[in-house]
Amino acid sequence: MRHNKKFNHLSRKKAHRDALLSNMTIALILRKRIFTTLAKAKALRVFAEPIINRAKEDTNANRQLVFSYLQSKEAVTELFKNISEKIANRNGGYTRILKTGNRLGDNAQTCFIELVDYNEALLKSGKAEKKGGKTRRSRKSSAPKTEEPAAEQQAPAAE
Repeated sequence: MRHNKKFNHLSRKKAHRDALLSNMTIALILRKRIFTTLAKAKALRVFAEPIINRAKEDTNANRQLVFSYLQSKEAVTELFKNISEKIANRNGGYTRILKTGNRLGDNAQTCFIELVDYNEALLKSGKAEKKGGKTRRSRKSSAPKTEEPAAEQQAPAAE
C-alpha cells in the first residue's frame, strides 16, 4: 500500500532520485532556467523551493544544510550571494514552470522551470508596457490628407 507516499518516484530508486534532483537544483541555481519533462520539474519544485528558502538567512548552519543537499560550492555561493537578494521579500513561489509541448521521441510533456525573479524577457516587457502611452495609427488616413493639399497647390500653378 502507498499510504503517505505522495511524491513522484520518477521510476528511480531513492539514491538515484536524490542525485537527479540535486543535480537539477544545481543547474537551476547556476543557469536560472532549465528544460526538462513536466514530471521532473514538478518534483524539482518540491525539492528546490525549501533549499532556496534557506538562503534568506545567511547563517553557517543554513549554508551547511544547503551544501549537504547540493554538494556544490559554486551553487551554494551563487544561492547565498545573488539569489538571496532577489528573493528576500518574496514569501514563496521562487520557481515557475512553463509547458513547451511534447517531445518528439516519446511524446513526453516538456517544460522549462526557471527562477521567477530572473526572467529578463518578462521583466523587460512588463516595464515597456508601463511606459508605453503611444497608440498606433494607420498610415492610410494620414497619407491622403498630406497629398491632397499638395495636389491642389500644383493644379493652380499649372494654369
